[in-house]
Parts: sequence; C-alpha cells; structure tokens
Amino acid sequence: MKALVLAGGSGTRLRPFSYSMPKQLIPIANTPVLEYVLRNILDLGVSEVGVIVGDRAQEIQEALGDGSRFGARLTYLRQEAPLGLAHTVAVARDFLGDDDFVMYLGDNMLPEGIAAIAEEFATHRPAAHVVVYKVPDPRAFGVAELGPAGEVRRLVEKPQHPRSDLALMGVYFFTAAIHEAVRSIEPSARGELEITDAIQWLVSTGADVRAGRYEGYWKDTGNVEDVLECNRYVLDGLRPAVRGAVDDASVLVGPVVVEEGARVVRSRIEGPVIIGAGTVVEDSHIGPHTSIGRACAVTGSRLEYSIALDGASVTGVQGLRSSVIGRSASVGTSGQSADRYRLVVGDHTRVEVAA
Repeated sequence: MKALVLAGGSGTRLRPFSYSMPKQLIPIANTPVLEYVLRNILDLGVSEVGVIVGDRAQEIQEALGDGSRFGARLTYLRQEAPLGLAHTVAVARDFLGDDDFVMYLGDNMLPEGIAAIAEEFATHRPAAHVVVYKVPDPRAFGVAELGPAGEVRRLVEKPQHPRSDLALMGVYFFTAAIHEAVRSIEPSARGELEITDAIQWLVSTGADVRAGRYEGYWKDTGNVEDVLECNRYVLDGLRPAVRGAVDDASVLVGPVVVEEGARVVRSRIEGPVIIGAGTVVEDSHIGPHTSIGRACAVTGSRLEYSIALDGASVTGVQGLRSSVIGRSASVGTSGQSADRYRLVVGDHTRVEVAA
C-alpha cells in the first residue's frame, strides 16, 4: 500500500497565517499538522508517500525533507491549480501505479490514528472505503448514506437537506478501481473533479464501496478556533520533561515540557504547557493549554490557552487568552496597563495594546 497526502490547499479560513505559511504546517503542541499525518500513515506500515503540493511546495519540502527522518520516502507531486481532490489522484497516477493507497487530507488531526479503519479495508478490500464521522450539522460536508451492512448507497456533497449525519472526514482507502472512476467523471459546477463524484461513480456501477465510522478525536484544523481546541486536546496528553533551565524562583505545576536550550526565569508555568527550544520565559505566568514555539521571548506577561509560533515575542501584556501569535510577531504594550485580550496575529507583525 502507498499513501497520498494532500498538502496543496490555500487555507482561506486560516488567514492571516495562511498568507505566509501553508496551513498544513500550523503547529499543534509545537509539531506541524503534517507530521502527525505522516506518523499515522507510518503506523499502518506504509512508507511510500506521495505529497500533493501547490504554490507553497518549497516550504513543505523544507519542513519534511525527503521523509527519511520519519522513516518515510516522500515523493512531491505538483498540482498546478486546485482542481479538486479527484484531480490529485490523476496527478499522482504514475506514482500510485496499481497499488492500493490511503488518501489523507493534510490538515486533518486524528491523534488516535486510523489503524482500525485500515484493518477493515484490508479485511474486505472494497473498491473504496471511506472514513465517516457523526456530526451535528452535516451540511458543510460530503455526506454518506449507508445501508445496514455499512455499504455506501449514496454520497452527496454539502446537501441542504441531508439524509444522514455521517460526514466524510478526508481519509479514504482505495484500490486501483478509483482511477477508472476519476477518468469517468466530469468537473462539478465549481470546476473541480470531486472525489465524492468519483466514489459515487463506483457505487453507481455496482462496485463494493464501504464506510468505516471513526470514533476517536477528529479536528479539521482549518480555522483558528479549531487549531486552539486541537492544541488543547493534544496537550492534555503531555508528559512532563524538563531539558532546559528552570531557576529556583520559578514554579512548574502539572505537565510541563521545557525543551533543550529554553530558560524559565522567575515565572510560574501551569501545565499542560510546552516551551520550545531556545525560548526565554521571564517574569511571566503561563497558564494551561499553551504552546510556545522555538526561539520565542515572553517577558512580564500572562497568557493561557494560546499558541505562540517560532520567534514570537510577548512583552508586558497581562491576560492574553485564546490567542495565536504568528512567527516572529511582536506583541507589547504602549506603556499603559493591559488587562485581558484575545489576539490573532499573523507572521512578522507588531502589535501594541493599551487599556
């Protein structure tokens, strides 16, 4: 089996961050989402991975390299325009050959992995095996209507009146039968080759198409609120580790990770919190569910339930919560007292706050 990871999307819902970085590289607990995706794939015993990239190809290649540090072999495949998920299968046709493969959207977080679904696919080996999740409002998703044995009877993309609450999650298992389906469909009204149309073509031609229900935690990290919530979930599983320096005037409470080269000075850290390598936290209070990236500086500040990306600095700001601070961004005060704020600050930005 091979894998096809889709990392070419533009991420309009994650602006301003997606203006300056691929959305698939947004960090969750200081690790890019794409790395979690690769780990899940490797846990299946799959090491041949095709990565679909677009305009941000260079940044993704710099982040992942050739895959050797993960134990994978990565092949980068350029999709010149966002022409749909089924179009990525056509782009990857030569790479995939006639092998079975798992297709995985690169902004999906499934911390418990997909091994159980992969085992279902291997046992029955249908032409396609989609992964579905029960959602309260399926109108924003592709929706699967199933028969009593878990067979897919119909797929509908973003129905206004859904007849099922089972949403397609963005993880699919295919045999080589999908290639004929992709060749047989036409672009949708929005000009894209939809993977739901390709799978529906398989259903309509009598192919065996099944669905596996995912019961674990799932988050599409497509907007800031979901990124913060996913960060909270992952940090809840944090194991404490102090490899940096913590002075005697500082207090660590609960699970806290202080990475190598980081320093905590006269500060209180209430976990779960991760402090990235080379970061300095001084005269500050860091509350639960906070990730601070590498080479950051937090001075005289209080923040919680927040994410600071690599190189960010926060100075003299009390009460930051539910905030995301971009790479090399600077947040400080204008000399007046600061009480409580929520900020979403893109890369290389400077913000001053005042009461």
